[in-house]
Amino acid sequence: LHAVISWVAIFKDSGFLVFVIIFLMKLIVGLGNPGQKYAQVRHNLGFRVVDEYVSSIMYQVLWEDNKKLKSQVAKTNDLIFAKPQTYMNNSGMAIKLLTTYYKLPATDLIVIHDEMDLPLGKIKVRLGGAAAGHHGVESIIKALGTDQFIRVRLGIEPSEVFIRQPEKFVLEPFIPKEKPQVKHMIKQAIKALEILLNKGLGSAQNQYN
Repeated sequence: LHAVISWVAIFKDSGFLVFVIIFLMKLIVGLGNPGQKYAQVRHNLGFRVVDEYVSSIMYQVLWEDNKKLKSQVAKTNDLIFAKPQTYMNNSGMAIKLLTTYYKLPATDLIVIHDEMDLPLGKIKVRLGGAAAGHHGVESIIKALGTDQFIRVRLGIEPSEVFIRQPEKFVLEPFIPKEKPQVKHMIKQAIKALEILLNKGLGSAQNQYN
């Protein structure tokens, strides 16, 4: 199981000691835009990481198109995965619905998203902080009323090109020579998630920051 053990209760029942382990759920959200035309664009890296991670841990992947939560949702025993269907700039609306429905604090939320302030291929893991111009993260902070959630930030900034129109750039697909780096970054992001879930924030930051 990936979830953090919240606490262990011990009580006596008919002469036997009974151990009850309470697991803490985690909500893992990949950011992106819904629709096939956006599937391979830079802004949809969060969706791609969540899709690949879920496929790696679930024998049969079943994404529920939950209209009430404005998200596609997949669940295991201790993890909830979501892809907001609100479009990027309104991601906070879906995440607020998800955290309310599952009764989860912001500290049990992990958001995976593209980051134009990081070089292509670079990953950084952090808790809290400003949105750094990312409108999806901005929307989440506003909706939750806090910035205290974990982000797995995936760098998309090209090394050789100055970005004149950021809004257009993030909605374009990766060029062919970038794709090997992107493939490697997605694999590394999945490893970062595993470390976050199994060893905690500090370990993930030590390895990726």
